[in-house]
Amino acid sequence: MMLAAQALTTQMACNGRLLLGIGLSHQVVIESMFGMSFDKPARHMREYLSILMPLLNGEPVAFEGETLSANGSLGIQGVDAPAVAVAALGPLMLKLAGRMTDGTVTWMTGPATLAEHTVPTISAAAAEAGRPAPRIVVGLPVCVTDDVDGARERAAKMFAMYGFLPSYRAMLDREGLAGPADIAMVGDEKTVQSAIEHVAESGATDFLAAEFGATDAEISRTRELLRSLL
Repeated sequence: MMLAAQALTTQMACNGRLLLGIGLSHQVVIESMFGMSFDKPARHMREYLSILMPLLNGEPVAFEGETLSANGSLGIQGVDAPAVAVAALGPLMLKLAGRMTDGTVTWMTGPATLAEHTVPTISAAAAEAGRPAPRIVVGLPVCVTDDVDGARERAAKMFAMYGFLPSYRAMLDREGLAGPADIAMVGDEKTVQSAIEHVAESGATDFLAAEFGATDAEISRTRELLRSLL
């Protein structure tokens, strides 16, 4: 209930522009750091959404699941529910996101995987549930630079952990890439713009740039290119 109340308050404050993104985190975080169970994560997300979505839509909730239960309602008036996107990469989570929410947010997922796996899976689930075409928010590292080799070396270090987390590793494997440095969008303005356009052609509706750069000039060039594509 707390997240629903926070989301509706934020939605009101930003005049209806909120996209609420939620995800499961990772087994190593949930079990090793928080000491909680990561058993059947898709079930947990389904039960979580069964509570969250009615509350966001101003409806009372009375739900009892295997892992989560909730009874109650919120008294927040005069605000429409925000769009909700789930961090979904595998088929079970993509189908769940398509059936119950407005879309997905991906990370370390390339254009071939988007076109062949992500977009078809979530779109089919949304259509079967009678929901609108889903939003596909694609997040990738981006650096506009003339030092391509140096930027990829930095990307390999900065994003190294994503090459080992199972969910992201599976996306890199689908794309046939060795690691995060290979999926990073790196190069001059023309090269990076072409890479972003390729992602759009693969079915992305939104692009989430994770900027990285070694100098102020690289960061400035990256942001200027991104602004020019708005």
